Amino acid sequence: MEKKKRILTGDRPTGKLHIGHLLGTLQNRAKLQDEYEEFIIVANVQALADNFDNPGKVRENIEEVLCDYYASGLDFGKATVFLQSEVPEIHEIFIYLSNFATVQQIQHNPTIKTEMAQKGMEGSTPLGFFLYPIHQTADILCVNADLVPVGVDQAPMVEDTRELTRKFNKTYGVNILNEPQALFGVEVNVPGIDGGEKMGKSLNNAIYLSDTEEELRKKIFKVYTDPNRIHATDPGKIEGNIAFVYHDLFNDNKEEVEEMKDRYREGKIKDVEVKEKLFEVMNERLTPIRERRLEAEGMKGELLAKALEGSNKVSGIARGIADQMKEAMLLKFK
Repeated sequence: MEKKKRILTGDRPTGKLHIGHLLGTLQNRAKLQDEYEEFIIVANVQALADNFDNPGKVRENIEEVLCDYYASGLDFGKATVFLQSEVPEIHEIFIYLSNFATVQQIQHNPTIKTEMAQKGMEGSTPLGFFLYPIHQTADILCVNADLVPVGVDQAPMVEDTRELTRKFNKTYGVNILNEPQALFGVEVNVPGIDGGEKMGKSLNNAIYLSDTEEELRKKIFKVYTDPNRIHATDPGKIEGNIAFVYHDLFNDNKEEVEEMKDRYREGKIKDVEVKEKLFEVMNERLTPIRERRLEAEGMKGELLAKALEGSNKVSGIARGIADQMKEAMLLKFK
């Protein structure tokens, strides 16, 4: 039997997951869990990089993220979910890789530049946060993943991993570390309900998998449309109109969407009608996820136990990879 290729992906437990996570990576994880050997990391050590003074928040959100995984269709019996803090070999691999990265390389990483700006860290950046792109590389390589399902904003992280892998293998004349490929769920980031380029937990513009039907409806009716459209009979803009962005992402009836767009441009449909239809299609899509999320609330202990079991499995795999790296660097003495 041909050996399955490996997937590594995951999340920092800094809050509940939202529809951006769902479209960007969660639904791919559920689809691929039979085809690949799938590993999903809950990156709680990295979450402390900008939450070191609030460890209780990180600890609580581990369970919330596990519930979101279950809600999105992840089978904990098929995929290996694990906690970063419980696999010390990751941090060992990180140290070995850090010699192949430069400060300048990290400084030019567009993902971390954006996140530093969002968090107001440009003037004073905690070292742990600054280094997390290299730590993510260690996450990926701790199981020598072949494929990394991510949102498009994380593409530079995967490219950094590929570069560090090439450098390590070439320096020591070995072929120990894989060069993983990125797998994107959607071509663009899912924007926030406020029209912001990215939906984010810290931006207060997200629709969460755990939102109730009532919360979803309230958020849909706050969605940014065309601010210059004063009356329903005014011609409206589709470009930058988040209601239609969401329709394109969630409404499978493309003919209906195009018909609404035409009517909107001509001033023949109200914003409230567009949003009412949007609520219907999104609620239909999110209801089974919401129901599984409620089920998961009563399974937190069981899900955490599964993650700890997965951590032991990954620790064994990572130990083998770290030992191969040590041998290549002449650091292995027994």
